[in-house]
Amino acid sequence: MKKGIHPENYRLVAFKDMSNDDVFLTKSTAQTKETLEVDGAEYPLIKLEISRSSHPFYTGKTKLVDSAGRIDKFKSKYKKFKKEDKKA
Repeated sequence: MKKGIHPENYRLVAFKDMSNDDVFLTKSTAQTKETLEVDGAEYPLIKLEISRSSHPFYTGKTKLVDSAGRIDKFKSKYKKFKKEDKKA
């Protein structure tokens, strides 16, 4: 490997999944101003929207999306712009 191309500031960082409050520690160079106390020690904190503990691929759980409700809402919202068929 070439010398001098890899960062030198690896340190333990707490990553927190905001959807289920799961926290895991790993080495990273990611910068943050927030910190979190884990097992009596303070670590830099990176907040995640989704991680291995909440992603449907890894958990095997799928979320049901109310697509019918969204479609009905869309149709009712734009009903006033619908062109009416004119019969001659």
